[in-house]
Amino acid sequence: MTLEARPEGFSEPAPLDKTACDPKASCVVTCCSPSLKMFIGVLAFSFLSKSLSGSYTKSTITQIERRFEISSSVVGTIDGSFEMGNLLVITFVSYFGAKFHRPRIIGAGLLLMGMGTLLMALPHFLMGRYNYETVASYSKDADNFTVTSPCSSTSQNGEENGSPTWILVMFGNVIRGIGEATVGPLGVSFIDDFARPENSAFYIVIGPLLGYSLGSICANIYVDFGFVNLDNVAITPQDSRWVGAWWLGFIVAGILSLLSAVPFWFLPRALPEAGRPGQLFGGSKGHKFCSKPVSSALDFVPSLKRLLSNRIYILYLISHVAIFNAFVIIVTYTPKYVEQHFGQSASRANVLLGVTTIPATCVGIFLSGLIMKRFKLGMLGAARLGLLTSVAGFLCSMPYFALSCPNTDMAGITVPYQGEVEGGVLSSCNTECGCPMNQWDPVCGQNGVSYVSACYAGCNSTHGLGRNMTFHGCRCVQTWGMSDGNSSAVLGQCPRHSSCSRMFYVYLVLQALSFFFYCLGSVCTFIICLRSVQPELKSLSTGVFMLVLRVLGGIPAPIYFGALIDSTCLKWGTRRCGGRGACRMYDTQTFRFLFLGLISCLRLCGYAVFWLMVVSIKAKVQREQRATAEVELEKGVGAAVEAGALLKDSLATEKCGALKPVTESV
Repeated sequence: MTLEARPEGFSEPAPLDKTACDPKASCVVTCCSPSLKMFIGVLAFSFLSKSLSGSYTKSTITQIERRFEISSSVVGTIDGSFEMGNLLVITFVSYFGAKFHRPRIIGAGLLLMGMGTLLMALPHFLMGRYNYETVASYSKDADNFTVTSPCSSTSQNGEENGSPTWILVMFGNVIRGIGEATVGPLGVSFIDDFARPENSAFYIVIGPLLGYSLGSICANIYVDFGFVNLDNVAITPQDSRWVGAWWLGFIVAGILSLLSAVPFWFLPRALPEAGRPGQLFGGSKGHKFCSKPVSSALDFVPSLKRLLSNRIYILYLISHVAIFNAFVIIVTYTPKYVEQHFGQSASRANVLLGVTTIPATCVGIFLSGLIMKRFKLGMLGAARLGLLTSVAGFLCSMPYFALSCPNTDMAGITVPYQGEVEGGVLSSCNTECGCPMNQWDPVCGQNGVSYVSACYAGCNSTHGLGRNMTFHGCRCVQTWGMSDGNSSAVLGQCPRHSSCSRMFYVYLVLQALSFFFYCLGSVCTFIICLRSVQPELKSLSTGVFMLVLRVLGGIPAPIYFGALIDSTCLKWGTRRCGGRGACRMYDTQTFRFLFLGLISCLRLCGYAVFWLMVVSIKAKVQREQRATAEVELEKGVGAAVEAGALLKDSLATEKCGALKPVTESV
């Protein structure tokens, strides 16, 4: 292979003399020399478990918020704790890990991931059963429902659900982040070191995100299944008090991570280069397997200085910080946005988001790697393609602003009671009921308006049991002009308008297209991180890249946007012992403008800086081309001068040869 045929930023790897480090190296090559494809398979399984636990955590944000009665900003802190643990070690793991036995370091990280994920499920077994506020209760003796008077009695209050055990969830997520720090930079750089450079992008395409599918299944299962009689559960997955089996998915993901760690402990330190079996190749230049820790530590600061003085790399970091902030907000809060704005249950939102977004993402990433492999794009070509696909994905998201679904009509919160001028849950039709101010057990009246509870609807009689319970003689419903026979209400909020469901499907299609186009350039843009720096800095560049994204994007984004979401809350839940619980109802229009507007602004800023990076890459390529042309010209001039000198010497020799016979004759 010629140097010109290789992508920019790469050179032919030099053979590694392993025998200088390990006398038994030749035996390893002969007896235990797995192919690169074997390592790719093992790494793919680890990426699958990593992405499964990560995406599942995102899909259970709402369930965790409700179970522990915490705000969106607190649950955002729990989500960001993964990045906190990751940034503690990622830079040092990226740099020093590349000098040692990378497969075993990855295996140790996966063990930590598994233990941290299992720890996140532990609070479920330490807490009591989940209790929610409702007007329905059941007799333990008859195992049947009895009903309290909705207009005079307080509802059944559950025990304190705001348990501080959510700290264990956050601590487990920190440990999971520490373990994950080994998989990303070391795994990707290991592939790029031992694969041919034009194939490395193709090998990086590993594993779909399956966590949302698992999240959908668990969200549809009641949190305490197996411990309570499900017939006695009076709420449905559409209810804002519903909590699914959030802990179950963490157990599945934790076991999967532990299993994925086992094969890495049996892999050798180096692999044969793809296409050259039996011959071991080292990593990038500078990846010396026998380097001493002391010399590696001394080289760290100079290497970091060289990396941060690279203008193209700095622009790459800045652009991706803005884009990553938008990406974190999308991944973390899209299920919540869909639930609140389109009125979908957590289970339905997760499964439909997974079914539409995951295939589009996987196809986009696969085609991106295929394009890099097929066309062997250089750094400039990869940057141009990445910018083009990112802008195309952004344009597909613009119609989101037109998908506006009105808020639910909730008496006293989003709409006033009939005949009332000012808002508020108290009205002349329910003032005599003595309803508790912190009550939340919504019912839907026959007038199409929802009420905070049957008590606030002024209902005076009930019929039926459990989820099928109906309330009659509701005075607040009658004030809307309903007759006595049509003044009833049923448990749960009134369903959204049918147009909201149609808008939801349009949203899914647009999001799938947006993710497809964005991911179509994902491998191209990531390869810039590797090719914009010297070969020996590839692992460090990947580690610093991930570190910066976590510090400036992964940690703050879910926290500050969670606080913005809290500012749109219209009705807060109340804990039994007092204090604010989880939000029960949001102002969906304000939520929508914050969600879509902030994401769009962040992406636009990121793409503007990305364009500056493309301009810088183009200027660098032009300078290199001019330098190459000058070198070739100098070589040509030098060759011409040398040829002239040789011709002159040849003529002189011939002249001397012609004069010699004449001299001899004289």
